[in-house]
Amino acid sequence: MTSSAAAPKLTTEQSVDALIKTIRIPPRPSLLADVQAELAANDPDPRRLTNIIANDVAMSASLLKLANSSFFGLRLKAKSVEHAVNLLGITQCGNLMTGIIARQSIQVEKVSLVKFWDFSTKRAQAMTQLARRMRVCPPDQAHTFGLFCDIGIPLLLERFPDYAETLELANQEAQDTFTAIEDGRHATSHTAIGSLMARTWGLPESVSLAILLHHDYSVLNDPNTEDSVKSLIALALLAEYGIQKYHGQESSCEWEKGGDAACEFLGLSADEVEDRFEELHELFNHAH
Repeated sequence: MTSSAAAPKLTTEQSVDALIKTIRIPPRPSLLADVQAELAANDPDPRRLTNIIANDVAMSASLLKLANSSFFGLRLKAKSVEHAVNLLGITQCGNLMTGIIARQSIQVEKVSLVKFWDFSTKRAQAMTQLARRMRVCPPDQAHTFGLFCDIGIPLLLERFPDYAETLELANQEAQDTFTAIEDGRHATSHTAIGSLMARTWGLPESVSLAILLHHDYSVLNDPNTEDSVKSLIALALLAEYGIQKYHGQESSCEWEKGGDAACEFLGLSADEVEDRFEELHELFNHAH
């Protein structure tokens, strides 16, 4: 493999399109399409959702394991898929199924994604709680975005042998945007690829647009960007910094770049931000 420095610079749109065709976007699994169709129905039926899930043994087992985890703290233990759907509610089950299916669909040879999924799951949980607390967007959309906003990362790890190095550089970059580092080295970014996958998988338009823009914090002050998109970007930044602080990391380049704009958009004072972080820490302590 030639190093990225020796590789010819991809500048034309045509060559970028050609490059994107070489990145494997997993097709939307039919099971996910069935779950989404049921949730989008005028009157979603818990029994039909139960039947869709129960037809897949691995899905059923994963759903029961999650439903009975300490995170949900259910008084009763779910004994069957039908019981889990009734205990958790149809929307929550739909969210969990989407996460399980994504995890199964995206594997990268020679790279462990355990940390990636752990962080994505925490971010989805944190964003759900923040959305409920602050009422700036629907909690189920916050959950979906939290799971999927970095979904382009494993796809680029699979495509480029030196992408792990790019991630390190981008995470430590204090001035340029995260995506500028990716574009400079690979002529594409995890936000572009993630947004493409979100559209392929039939996720809501505001989610796929927020995935595309979530490292461009100038959009938080852009009157032409929908509030639903800004809310997801601002909540994700808050959630991620909360997770980093929970793990003992006190500074974050992304928070330095976008934290003020996110707090201003969400109407949070410095004290309120600290309160939200404390609530997230309680949430994570409870989940273990």
